[in-house]
Amino acid sequence: MTGTSASLRVGLIGYGLAGSVFHAPLIAATEGLTLDTVVTSNPERQAQARAEHGDGLRFAASPDELWERAGELDLIVIASPNKTHVPLAKAALKAGLPVVVDKPVAGTAAEARELAALADERGLLLSVFQNRRWDNDFLTLQALLKDGELGDVWRFESRFERWRPQPKGGWRESGNPEEIGGLLYDLGSHVVDQALVLFGPAVSVYAESDVRRPGAEADDDTFIAITHANGVRSHLYVSATTAQLGPRFRVLGSQAGYVKYGLDPQEAALRDGRRPVAGEPWGVECESMWGRVGSGESPLTGGGRPQPTADGDYPAYYAAVAAALRDGAPNPVPATQAADALDVLEAARRSADQKVTVTL
Repeated sequence: MTGTSASLRVGLIGYGLAGSVFHAPLIAATEGLTLDTVVTSNPERQAQARAEHGDGLRFAASPDELWERAGELDLIVIASPNKTHVPLAKAALKAGLPVVVDKPVAGTAAEARELAALADERGLLLSVFQNRRWDNDFLTLQALLKDGELGDVWRFESRFERWRPQPKGGWRESGNPEEIGGLLYDLGSHVVDQALVLFGPAVSVYAESDVRRPGAEADDDTFIAITHANGVRSHLYVSATTAQLGPRFRVLGSQAGYVKYGLDPQEAALRDGRRPVAGEPWGVECESMWGRVGSGESPLTGGGRPQPTADGDYPAYYAAVAAALRDGAPNPVPATQAADALDVLEAARRSADQKVTVTL
């Protein structure tokens, strides 16, 4: 595929939340990618996809139809329920097609590494959609760390918290282990991935995981503590039961700290139907939401200085995927990195179940 000038044709499996809100809009906004086929047998979702992406969009009732015409496609994107990720990725790779898989790529690190090995054997791209590496606060923090503004980081606190006292149900909140539901694997996939990207490998993991809400089946209030090989300690919170939300990031270093409240605006924009357009502002945060950098005083009482937040950039993920397929550029999120995060998630589950600290 290296060097080709034609637009790369994408088959998207699933048009629920992940497919319709995240993947399809970002694929459509990426130069060099064309959303060719959506796999969904739901007439309402077909009508929604056609309205959003034009009458030329094709549909398939099952993934098997994609494998049968693999020669007409250049990339498969898997945005279906978690339990289907591994079998669908295997089938796509065996059909000779590069693959993007939504997180979590698998239920276990061993399965993720098996997929990575299959992709390597076939000489195909296998990338994991860890879009929150392109969150505005994460990009801002990366720049602060690169410039050494915080000194040596000692502690990283990351929160992905919500107040949803009533369970919504569905596979994401299912207690069936086969569904790979619960917040540990959902939001936990994001916060653990970010911690490993920022501070490197984990050497030990401690976790607390609870099912708080009446009628809930899967974990909805989970804490993960990671000790990194370089000595940094990450404290990560994912919850649907947080009545008062904490800072998204609190990063404490030897010279200064960075505190940032509020979520990146891109998900809300995509849910509202807004779409990224080349050359136009995207992922921009209002000044009142900027974090603060300083020492010795709480940011809520004026401590530190405002730190302009970088623009969020989810479109960069699919631009990198297109460059990898077309020009041999690096895979933006290799499955081996996702496997490292799954090592931590598996350790966290064991820690919470057995009330022990797990050494990796």
